[in-house]
Amino acid sequence: MKLIHWISSSLRAKLLAMFVFLTVIPLIGIGLVSYQKSYNTVYENSKASAVLIAEQLAQNLETLFTDSGKLLELGNHPNVLHFLSSQSDTYDDAKEILKLMDSYRQTYKYESVLNITMINLYGRGISERRGVFQLDKNPLRNPHLTYLLHNPDTVLNIPPLEAIPLDRLDGFQDEHIISIMAAVKQRITHEVIGFIVIDLDDSVVNQFCDHVTIGETGFFYVLDHNGQPIFTPSGLDRNGLLPDQNVLIDLAQGTLSSYVDHSKGSPKFIFTSTSDATGWRIIGQVPLQEIIKEANSIRQLIIASVVLSILFTVALHFYLSTRITRPLQLLKNKMRLAASGFLESKVTPTGKDEIADLGKSFNIMLGKIKTLLEQNTREQEEMKKAELRALQAQINPHFLYNTLDSILWMAEAGKKDKVISLVESLSRLFRISLSKGRDWISLEKEIEHVHSYLVIQQMRYRDILEYKIEVESEILAIPTLKMMLQPIVENALYHGIKNKRGKGLICITGRAINNTEIELIVQDNGYGIPPSKLEQLHRNLKNYHIPEETGEEVSGGFGLHNVHQRIRLYYGEQYGVQVDSIEQEGTTVKITIPMKASE
Repeated sequence: MKLIHWISSSLRAKLLAMFVFLTVIPLIGIGLVSYQKSYNTVYENSKASAVLIAEQLAQNLETLFTDSGKLLELGNHPNVLHFLSSQSDTYDDAKEILKLMDSYRQTYKYESVLNITMINLYGRGISERRGVFQLDKNPLRNPHLTYLLHNPDTVLNIPPLEAIPLDRLDGFQDEHIISIMAAVKQRITHEVIGFIVIDLDDSVVNQFCDHVTIGETGFFYVLDHNGQPIFTPSGLDRNGLLPDQNVLIDLAQGTLSSYVDHSKGSPKFIFTSTSDATGWRIIGQVPLQEIIKEANSIRQLIIASVVLSILFTVALHFYLSTRITRPLQLLKNKMRLAASGFLESKVTPTGKDEIADLGKSFNIMLGKIKTLLEQNTREQEEMKKAELRALQAQINPHFLYNTLDSILWMAEAGKKDKVISLVESLSRLFRISLSKGRDWISLEKEIEHVHSYLVIQQMRYRDILEYKIEVESEILAIPTLKMMLQPIVENALYHGIKNKRGKGLICITGRAINNTEIELIVQDNGYGIPPSKLEQLHRNLKNYHIPEETGEEVSGGFGLHNVHQRIRLYYGEQYGVQVDSIEQEGTTVKITIPMKASE
């Protein structure tokens, strides 16, 4: 429990646990993966190297049989065709044929070709060793020649010591000979008229099997298409080292290409390569342990590397944790001072790393907090000033004096009903203006407030003032700031309607926009605003500037700006008042506020 508590309460302990967990476990995993990868790589490379050697022998066989196979072109020479098809002695043909053979030897340097023999169907033949000769036995008793007679387009590659009923065709006896046999056909009828036999020295293959090894004890041998070993290293115990005959057949037929043999003694890796020219299979066989010998040394190296890496990581942890935790401890102390209210507790960052950036960000944050506190204080003061000016504009002595004077005049004139209506409107006006000290009232109350104001003003200016109010019923219940419309309407009356000739009209409309905003419009057909003053008014609204009081009528300058300022303070700077006016035609004031506002 103490260990867990120590780890959970100390950053350095957490870093140590993290380093151990994030380094030791991955290093062990990497070691295991590396060993497996290296084992597979060594194994595959050893296999590839051994297969490459086998393919080299196959390539040598390909070259030997391909180059020697060019001698089969002798069967197409006219002298050869005439010699094989003739029954009588043709000394000139025989002489020319021997010259032709010698010419081929001089041209292609056939060092592995021991003898070239040509024989017809009647046993009459010619070879480099014997010249012209006649067999005592029918050559077709030879199974290979019989096979060629029925398959004239086939070329046979006869390995040494393969059972042949007749002696060698030209009388030459040698057990280290590979023979290439092909049929010779008449040009026009394509009938078989004889055979050509090329005897090759098999020392190339024997030397390869005897001297080329895999690892320390591995070796190569060659199988024919029946699975019979035709070339093996000298002194090899075929029964003790070679696989069973069934396996050899599978290898010869290509059923098995490479596998690990566990049948006899220690495991052995066996692989094959094919000579396309002969169809023979070159088999490589090597103890598996010799293949993976280098993997064991790699495993030891990986273990040592993992241990050294773990030791280095732990040492690096203690160094880094000390460099990290010291500035963090200092930053923590400064944050505690800032949390207690001391905003001057700034950090002196050193270095250019992330912790230094964190200290700089902390200092910037403290500066912004101080700025925001000062800004908030100023905004509260501005809000209070704006509300006081709005109240001042609403409850001004001139308006109250004129209204009371109108009530007195109507009472003296005996206009009882108008006196009652005027007093009721004045009462509603002041009741909504006060609203028990609340800043928020419903839009319906705001409309009622401006309606009461218009009723009072219409009684005073009955000859010049008409008004119309059209607000969608769906938005009447939405809460809004009080006294947004009355200062705008007052501006329209005193600066628009009073300065024109004839009756003026003030229209108040309200509607919802996309269920997100409310648009209130106060429009008059009064005198309008000259372009120069309208441009100055736009600049003042944009720059959040309230003009100084000029001593004129209270509504003449403060109302519009106060409403704009209060809306931006309460709702945000994307909302407010927009003014559009044409001189001698009228003015339109548009107020935009959000539909859902928090009180």
